[in-house]
Amino acid sequence: MKFKNWFLLILLFIFSAANAQIKNPVKFKFTVNELGNNEYEAVLNATLESGWHIYSKDLPPDTGIPTEYIVSGKNIELIGKFKEVGKKHEEFSEAFGGTIVYYSNSAGFKQKFKLKDPSKPADVVAEITYQTCDDRVCLAPNTLEFNQKITPKGATEENTTEEIKKVTDSAKTTVAVIENPKKKEITITEASKLDPKQLKIETLDFQHPLTDCGTASTKMGENYWTYLLLGFVGGLIALLTPCVFPMIPLTVSFFTKGNKNKAKGKRDALMYGFFILFIFVLLSVPFHLIDGIAGNIFNEISTSIWLNIAFFIIFLFFAGSFFGYYDITLPSSIANKSSKAEEAGGIIGIFFMALTLVIVSFSCTGPILGSLLGSAVTGSSNVPMLLTFALAGFGFAWAIVFGLLALFPQALQSLPKSGGWMNTVKVVLGFVELALALKFLSKADLVSKTFLLKRELFIVIWVIITIGLILYLFGIIKFPHDDKKPKISLTRKVLGVLGIGFVIYLIQGLIPSDRPKLQLLSGILPPLNVSYFHDENDGILGMHPEHDFFKAIETAKKENKPILIDFTGYGCENCRKMEEFVWSEPDILPILQNDVVLASLYVDDKEELTEAEQTKIDLGDGQIKKVKTIGDRWSLFQQVNFNNNSQPHYVLVTPDGKVINSPVSGYMPKEDFKKFLECGVNYYKKNK
Repeated sequence: MKFKNWFLLILLFIFSAANAQIKNPVKFKFTVNELGNNEYEAVLNATLESGWHIYSKDLPPDTGIPTEYIVSGKNIELIGKFKEVGKKHEEFSEAFGGTIVYYSNSAGFKQKFKLKDPSKPADVVAEITYQTCDDRVCLAPNTLEFNQKITPKGATEENTTEEIKKVTDSAKTTVAVIENPKKKEITITEASKLDPKQLKIETLDFQHPLTDCGTASTKMGENYWTYLLLGFVGGLIALLTPCVFPMIPLTVSFFTKGNKNKAKGKRDALMYGFFILFIFVLLSVPFHLIDGIAGNIFNEISTSIWLNIAFFIIFLFFAGSFFGYYDITLPSSIANKSSKAEEAGGIIGIFFMALTLVIVSFSCTGPILGSLLGSAVTGSSNVPMLLTFALAGFGFAWAIVFGLLALFPQALQSLPKSGGWMNTVKVVLGFVELALALKFLSKADLVSKTFLLKRELFIVIWVIITIGLILYLFGIIKFPHDDKKPKISLTRKVLGVLGIGFVIYLIQGLIPSDRPKLQLLSGILPPLNVSYFHDENDGILGMHPEHDFFKAIETAKKENKPILIDFTGYGCENCRKMEEFVWSEPDILPILQNDVVLASLYVDDKEELTEAEQTKIDLGDGQIKKVKTIGDRWSLFQQVNFNNNSQPHYVLVTPDGKVINSPVSGYMPKEDFKKFLECGVNYYKKNK
């Protein structure tokens, strides 16, 4: 094996190992500040890794887990309620059907208090319960405890030593020791009140599963390549518009015929293509600068009611331009200056030739580029990089066409002649812009919680837009630049028939059903609960999972089926997305219903354990984790046995408690989840 391949294999192993570790994306620092006049402030500052966020105390009901900060201790009297410090963000969650409120990068929690008796010291105990998420997973809710002793000047320590000793002695019997999450394994000492045999199950060895099939592949940068492809397709479509297509033979001929040295002409043409690509990529640079100045500006844009309405109006404006009612152009002075700069000749002249092409074609490319911008800004967390890939794909489509035609100029004869078909391309794009505009109006409606644009109304409007497109393609309606007697080509007829098929597909979404429909449009349509016919399902897609692993074991033994452990949470957005968009698929749901025993273990279940089952875990650095609820118990169970604390997290286990294949985490494509399920189920059926 070559050194390069070994190197890549090592990198892959390191990446996989890193993914298996306990995630700890937030660090806390606890201090007590003296304010004077017998007033103090207990301050807990949180620092988060990039991409992660922590929910606010003001989180609306039925969404995530709101942060709770409680300060207590003997000789302490609280002053008011605790306050949050930091830049608060609000974002509509389609999975929850409501707005989530959170902090990213950093957050602070402050609670004022005073001493009941200023002549005596006090032990300040701060407890925080919180949840952190990124765009793929949510971590189990966590409860940490911090301690700090304060001794005012002149205070006596009488009667305090014995009290502290009692607390210490008590902690020795109730505090379990847990290794640092960065280390390989988590262990629980015998000091825990929880029975270790009910937490650490030796047979649950996820590092050595019974089979190695079905591991979901890690797709790094999947969205980047998607946007590169979208940009490339957009670039190819833009080449077919009246602003660009007639310029292809003129430009290529200039390089191949206008230069006596044909080899140099081809080199110049390839350089011309490179500069086109370079200029389009250059257009994304300002967005990187904006993101660097205000890291969350694109997230704020994506959740802003008024900016989404503005995008809706802009897309309507784009549609009007494509329909031919007006043109969107840059000031002519810009094109004139760029064209004049072409006289410099050489590489500089070629660069300005490419720049002139980009400028003069803006009336056709502007709306397409605007669509890519709108899609990236309102649909992702890493806008600048996605725009770079999208614009690179757009420019690459142009560069490759101009470059290849310069190398093989005889191919120019195969290009179709300019004509009315180019206007047809523009008009079709106009209908597409109308349909996309509705997405932004829907986002504004959801964020504002007006819920006027229901799922069914959205579908009806799309049906009307598609019918309008069909009527245009068959020549029944016309637009300003269409021929008076247009020839209906075979291509237009085929597209018209496809449009009819799409209308039939959309109409399915208007029929009430217990199962989600129109899955291909799941990221565009309003969520399922914003509907005239919405009705809560009994259970998850009609299923009734076990919520206790040990009960699931008993059921699995009776039914002779493997167990699918689903580490989930009531406030886990990505868990809801998996259930709605992946579990509900017709080739996934039957497996969950018939071939496995589903054990959904909620790591944020607030029902308290019995006093005998409650415990504490010493995380080190003065952090104490309380385990007092069912959710805490399953969270600890997940960490102890699978060295993971993210949700959703899926594990297939035999009735005798053996891991069948490698567990998978986070929101994933249907194909990966199906591969994971079928691997484990088929292995069990063959070997049970």
